[in-house]
Amino acid sequence: MFQIGEFSKLANVSIRSLRHYDKIGLLTPEKINTETNYRHYSAKQLQTINKIQKLKEIGLSLSVINEILSSESDAKTIQSHFAIRELELQDELETIKQQSLLLESSLAVLKEDSAKWNYHIIRKEIPERFVASIQDKIPTFASEGLLWERLYAELIPQQVPFAKEPYSMAIFHDEAYRETDVDVEVQVAIKSADYESRNGIIFKEAPAVTVASVIINGSYEQMTAVTETVATWLENHNYQLSGPMFNIYHVSIATEPNPENWVTEACFPIKEENHEI
Repeated sequence: MFQIGEFSKLANVSIRSLRHYDKIGLLTPEKINTETNYRHYSAKQLQTINKIQKLKEIGLSLSVINEILSSESDAKTIQSHFAIRELELQDELETIKQQSLLLESSLAVLKEDSAKWNYHIIRKEIPERFVASIQDKIPTFASEGLLWERLYAELIPQQVPFAKEPYSMAIFHDEAYRETDVDVEVQVAIKSADYESRNGIIFKEAPAVTVASVIINGSYEQMTAVTETVATWLENHNYQLSGPMFNIYHVSIATEPNPENWVTEACFPIKEENHEI
């Protein structure tokens, strides 16, 4: 028999952990002296503690380990928990890959010439115009292309002529940020609205809107820096937001596969700040 300190050294497990395992019923000492309350462990229990440590190394929780040990090495129980853990590891691996890609892109952004981030914001008016439009909820912002596909699937058969300035834009209608089921409208300017609205496509007149506008050259990863800059500009110029933000795509993935060559105009509808209490 071994006292807890001796067993701790043999097992390479801290005394604190051994006491915790005893408390939760995972590894109970072989014998406890009722007078001194000293814990004593047997050599056979080293096999158990080694199993516990090995199962911990693959990421199983103590409650799951306890269930496995209590099942007396039942093959089905072990296989079931191992299969669940394998799926969890696959999800964790995918998350790590995404984080790695984000890290690479963030490092690339930081290495760019700082002058690139001096965004020029102007107040301008987007004029009233006739548009073909579709608005729907999509799974994520990355699914925006689905709306464009549906829009052009109606415009091409009807041979709808585009306006000289197409104002190809996506409008983000949600009142607060959402990661899923986002409410997005895509629209393009056309010469007239005298066409049949169908399959979710609407032909209408869009009103003029005053915006704070900033041109983004390159990928959309800059949007965080853009919104920070615009927010400061709004406060300094006493403006408030007055409608959903939208992007005008001057050069997009539709015609240019290289993100470095994209040109996007981020527009924030504004009005003069109301100082009334």
